[in-house]
Amino acid sequence: MVSETVRVVNPTGLHLRPAGVLCREALKYRCAVTITFEDSVVNAKSVLSVLGACVKCQDEILLTCDGEDEVEALEDLASQIRSGLGE
Repeated sequence: MVSETVRVVNPTGLHLRPAGVLCREALKYRCAVTITFEDSVVNAKSVLSVLGACVKCQDEILLTCDGEDEVEALEDLASQIRSGLGE
């Protein structure tokens, strides 16, 4: 299991479009991908779960990957979050 704390830079946080981008990317990996924010741990492969976490701009999340391709997944997903998920 590997994890990294990442700051969300999207001006509107993880709303529908960036949450969808994140989930689509997470689904490319075989490992489990979770986001821990405040008191909740959500499945990063589920758009509804990510939206339900209510992550806003400048919030820090803990991104955790657990499985056979965990290192690749963490590097890719953390990089995409830091770059704004296409926004």
